Amino acid sequence: MSTPVRYGSRYDSTLRGEGDHRCLTCGARLPSTRAHYCSPGCKQRAYRLRQVDLTTGDRAARAADLKRRRRLVAQTIYECSACGERYLGERRCPDCNRFCRALGLGGACPHCDQPILAAELLGEEGVL
Repeated sequence: MSTPVRYGSRYDSTLRGEGDHRCLTCGARLPSTRAHYCSPGCKQRAYRLRQVDLTTGDRAARAADLKRRRRLVAQTIYECSACGERYLGERRCPDCNRFCRALGLGGACPHCDQPILAAELLGEEGVL
């Protein structure tokens, strides 16, 4: 039989297992079960990541911003020179075991989940 509690938790503690509390930014263990971030630095980084201004059309500024946030590789499309396959955020072709060349900034297509360049979506020419 469980002990009745006057004020229950707002957050369901059964969603995460015991000891499975991790920082939302870096993945480190949290100091308490109520914390979301392990340090004020991680909290500030999460805030800055949420404040993305996509209205600017300058790709160089966007690339510099991603590089500063350590997210440039994850948002870059790479193409294997041997097989021609494109990858999102993977610098090495898993089939050919060769390094790929960077094509530019992009992401995964929401319809077919294939890597697509931002320049292709915007109808622009050029690479990163």
